[in-house]
Amino acid sequence: MSIFETIRTWARRIKRDAMTLWFAYRNPATPLFVKLLCVFVVGYALSPVDLIPDFIPVLGYLDDALLLPGLIWLAIRLLPAGIVQESRLRADAWMAERRAKPKSYTGAAVIVIVWLAVAYAAWAWLGR
Repeated sequence: MSIFETIRTWARRIKRDAMTLWFAYRNPATPLFVKLLCVFVVGYALSPVDLIPDFIPVLGYLDDALLLPGLIWLAIRLLPAGIVQESRLRADAWMAERRAKPKSYTGAAVIVIVWLAVAYAAWAWLGR
């Protein structure tokens, strides 16, 4: 398998696991803390806005390459195995049926709010 095929497979798995977390969030048996983590990760994964914009050299892609996969890995590890299995099956079926990448405008709004809060905090701190 070439390096490009490996990367493509890895990217598909990340996308599927993000959808897995969405279905796990909707499962009533998922613990509350893990539900909150799932909402955050899915919102961030599907947001058209990144926490660290891609135009910032090196750091811009660091969140896509390390932060997001790490958060997905953590959320999957915290979920009970039965919920992960059921949610993965639902995610695979959803992706096979729709063939389109979902977007979360709520996730984008959260990222924008985080940026505004950081900007305000920096302004307040530097303004003293």
